[in-house]
Amino acid sequence: MPCRYVIDKERRLVISTCWGRLTYEEMKAHDDQLEKDHDFKPEFDQLADLTKVAVLAISAEQGKTLARRYVFSHGSRRAWVASDPAIYGMGRLMATHYEIGLNSSNGLTFYDLPSALKWLGVSDLSFDSPPSNPES
Repeated sequence: MPCRYVIDKERRLVISTCWGRLTYEEMKAHDDQLEKDHDFKPEFDQLADLTKVAVLAISAEQGKTLARRYVFSHGSRRAWVASDPAIYGMGRLMATHYEIGLNSSNGLTFYDLPSALKWLGVSDLSFDSPPSNPES
């Protein structure tokens, strides 16, 4: 799966990193796995780094479905980072649905990681980049 996460309990932050070709099913599986992780708390914030995603194979309706799932709680901040304009646009669409859902969270989309980290109130964050082989 071209998506993985790290839970930083001290910062109350989930760092999701995706790469290659990313599908709706893979994004849903990522959320499902996260929900089952005993270290995950719905009130954590999320940094979703999609800067290495080459193709985001989801429709607008699938994006809405993903954004309206109640993985994160009301008040959680969710930063979506994408350098590709089309992927950035999907992030904006999903951020809108984060905010208007029944269990709304705060979503914002960024073109760069430093801006997203600043918005999340996180400094000195280091994490591994995705594997060089997309099949890993």
